[in-house]
Amino acid sequence: MDNLLEVKNLTVEYKNIKNERASTVVAVDDVSLNIKQGEIYALAGESGCGKSTLSKAIVKLVNPKAGRILFEGKNIFEQTKEEKKEYPSKVQMVFQNPYSSLNPKMKIGDILKEPLDINTKYSTNHKRAVIKEVLEDVGLSLSSLDLYPHEFSGGQRQRIAIARALILNPKLLIADEPVSALDASIQAQIINLLKELKKQRNLTILFISHDLNVIRYLADRVGIMYFGKLIEENITSSIFNFPQKEYTRTLLSSAPVLNINNH
Repeated sequence: MDNLLEVKNLTVEYKNIKNERASTVVAVDDVSLNIKQGEIYALAGESGCGKSTLSKAIVKLVNPKAGRILFEGKNIFEQTKEEKKEYPSKVQMVFQNPYSSLNPKMKIGDILKEPLDINTKYSTNHKRAVIKEVLEDVGLSLSSLDLYPHEFSGGQRQRIAIARALILNPKLLIADEPVSALDASIQAQIINLLKELKKQRNLTILFISHDLNVIRYLADRVGIMYFGKLIEENITSSIFNFPQKEYTRTLLSSAPVLNINNH
């Protein structure tokens, strides 16, 4: 299985605005990892450990101080004009809060159509077909298209956010704490949806969470981050059965019980 994404010695810093001196905070500290085509790779760790910053660097929302990110073997920060244009269609992100990530003034049909308008030259009929297919994939009806985000539950809104991320048929989907704002039963539905979408669309998924119980069910491999560093990485069964680091053992012992298989 080939690597779709390679992160090499990545360092990302932020300015410390609380300090009067011009100091910096290292959010990601010399991190290297590979994500294989078709796998679900999970990043785990407490809030503030750097996992979300790493994901933002992959989608080019933040610039690294050092290191490289290779997508399909090419450095994403040294792309040609055409590659820069195509990259957003290949890598998409689902955020933690589905309500704040959706424009409340736009109907769902317009939210899903907008990426197609900007990034493709599809005919109107082709756009409708793509939208219909992605709605079916995430378990929503066509009647959703004429409604606004506030008319849906939190779980339904997250399905809409996932649909928007899938509308351009990306190769890599980054899911940054996509279920932490939902109650436990809805969490299970969304997690099962992501697992099914991975099979249906041959998706590669970077799943970010502090909840190792969810990760155990979903991920093929797991990386553990602590204070900006990737301190442990292995296949999921080894992380859970033979953790090497004390911090990983602490995370495992604090994981809540969530019965995902029954939803």
